[in-house]
Amino acid sequence: MRRRGERASLQHEKKAILNLYTQPLQSPRTGALFSAFPYPTKVAPETIALFIASHTNPGETVFDGFAGSGTTGVACLLCANPTERMRKEAERLGLPVRWGARKAVLSEIGALGSFISKTLCDPPDPTLFRLEAERILHVAQQAVSWMYETHDPQGHIGEIRYVIWSEHVRCPKCRKKVSYWDACVRRSPARINPTFDCPHCAHKQGITEMSRLTEMVDDTILGTHIKTRLRKPVWVYGKTGNRDWSRAANAADRALIQRIYEAPLPEGIPITEVPWGDLYRSGYHQGITHLHHFYSRRNLHVFATLWHLTDSSPLKEALRFWLLSYNASHATIMTRVVAKQGEDDLVVTSSQPGVLYVSGLPVEKNLLQGLKRKLKTIHDAFSQIWGISGTVKVVQQSSLQTHLPDRSVDYVFTDPPFGGNIPYAEVNFINEAWLGKCTDVAEEVTISSSQKKTTADYQQLMSGAFREIARILKPKGSVTVVFHSSSSSVWNALSRAYTDAGLSVALASVLDKTQASFKQVTAPGAVKGDPVLLLQPRQLERKSPPAEAMPVMHELIERASISLDKIEQTPQRLYSRFVNHYLTLEQEVPL
Repeated sequence: MRRRGERASLQHEKKAILNLYTQPLQSPRTGALFSAFPYPTKVAPETIALFIASHTNPGETVFDGFAGSGTTGVACLLCANPTERMRKEAERLGLPVRWGARKAVLSEIGALGSFISKTLCDPPDPTLFRLEAERILHVAQQAVSWMYETHDPQGHIGEIRYVIWSEHVRCPKCRKKVSYWDACVRRSPARINPTFDCPHCAHKQGITEMSRLTEMVDDTILGTHIKTRLRKPVWVYGKTGNRDWSRAANAADRALIQRIYEAPLPEGIPITEVPWGDLYRSGYHQGITHLHHFYSRRNLHVFATLWHLTDSSPLKEALRFWLLSYNASHATIMTRVVAKQGEDDLVVTSSQPGVLYVSGLPVEKNLLQGLKRKLKTIHDAFSQIWGISGTVKVVQQSSLQTHLPDRSVDYVFTDPPFGGNIPYAEVNFINEAWLGKCTDVAEEVTISSSQKKTTADYQQLMSGAFREIARILKPKGSVTVVFHSSSSSVWNALSRAYTDAGLSVALASVLDKTQASFKQVTAPGAVKGDPVLLLQPRQLERKSPPAEAMPVMHELIERASISLDKIEQTPQRLYSRFVNHYLTLEQEVPL
C-alpha cells in the first residue's frame, strides 16, 4: 500500500506531465545543433529532451523507430547536460524532469538519416575536427580558388560570392531569344514578375504559359550529348577586399566558365542515375537524369575536389558530414533567389526543403566561402555534444523489425513519416549518391504513386511499426508521437495503426515547430503546429458514441474566440484541435 505522501507525489507528477501536453509548448531552435544538418519536419532536440526527462529516469532506454537525423539521440545526450533554456522551460511548466544520462536506440531506414545520426550523436573532438577542416579548405583553396576569381566593376581582381543564372524563352511575337531575367526580374525594388515583358517588342504574356528554350550539350561524364534547359549566367555578386559589389555577367565570366569546362574533373564523381519518382516534373527537371546534372560545372568540380580530400583523413565521416550539410541545399542548382518586400535587391536562399525544385533563376554559390561559414556551425554542434555521458546506438534498418528484446524499452519518442508529405528517399538522393549508399524503399513507410503504395499500404506498414513498438515497450512504458497531416484518411490510418498494436491515446496537444517542410507551409489545409500524442498500452476498451463534426467545430471555435493566443483562432490550429478531439475518443477523423 502506498502512503499518503507517495500518492500525493504521484498525483503531482501526473499533473506536471499533463502540463507538458496541454500548455503552450514552443519547439525552440537549438542553435548549432538544430541547423547543423537541417532535416525536414524534425523537432528540435531541446524540446524532445523535455519529454524524455519527464517520462524516464537516468539510465533507462529510449527508442525512436523513425530517427531521421538523430534528434532523439541528441536529446538523450542533452538530458545529461541540459541547457539553461531547457531548465527554465521545465521549471515554467512544472515538469517532473530528472536530468541525467539515458541510453538511446535509433532505427532509421534512410542511408542519409542513419549517417547523420551516427555522426552527430558520436562526434569527434571538435578542435581536431576544426583544424582538419581548415586544412582541407586550405588545400582546396590552392587548387580551385581560381574558379571563383573575377573582376569587379572597376576592373580590380575580386572573388565571386554567387552568380545568378537564367533560363530563356522565345518571344512569340518578335521571335527573339529573351532571358527570364531580362523579361521578368526588376531591382530597386526587387521583384520577380509573373508576366513576361519582352524588352524588344513589349509583348506581354504570362511566363508560365511559355515554353523554356533548350540546348544540346556535351556531357563528358556520360560521354554523350543531352538536351537540357538553356541557362546562362546573367548577374554576378562579388567581393573585393571588404567591399561587396554586383554587376551584369560579361564575356570574361563566360570565358572562365569555358576554361573550367575544359579542366579535367577530379576522380570519384558518382555516375548515378536519379531514381525519379513523385518529385519529378517534366519541365524544370528536363535533362536532369544523373547526379551531376544538379550542379554547375564549377561547383561539381569544387565539391568533388573537397570530397576527394576527405578520403584519406582519419576524420573522414565528420568531414563528409560537414560537406553534406551544405551540399544539396547550397551547392546545387536548386539554390535560388527570392524577392522580399522592401528589399532593393533579390535575396539569395537555399533550396526548398522537402522537394527537388529547380527555379528559372538558379544560383551558383561560392562553395569555399559557404563551407568556411558552415564550419563554425558544425564545430559548435560537435562541441555541445562531445564528451557528454550517455550512449546512442544507431542502426540503419526498417522500423518494422528492430531485433530488440521484448519489453526492453522504457519510452518511445518518434516523428513518423506523414503519409506522402515528403518522399524522403527521393529527397535525400543527392547526398546519398555521394555517400555511395541508398535507401531501400521496400519498407519505407509512405504513400507514393511511384512506389505504388496507397493509403492502405501506408497503414499496413505503419501498423507493423507500431506493433514492433508495442512488442519492445515495457508494460508501464509510454509513446510520444508527433504527427502532421491535412488529410483525414492519413490521420485515420495512423489511428488504426497504433490501435491495432494495442495502444491508445492518453493525452493530446499541439507542438509548434520552428522548422516546417515546404509542403507544411504551402499545402491547402496545412496544420499550424503538429498534434502531439501520448500513447499508452490500452487498459480498457472505450465505447464512446460518435461525435458529430459540426457541434465539435462550433465548440472549438467558441473556445478559440476567447483565447488570448491569436494562433488558436487560425483554421490550421483549429483543425489540429479537431483532430486531437477525435483521436482522444478513439474515433475516426471525419473531415
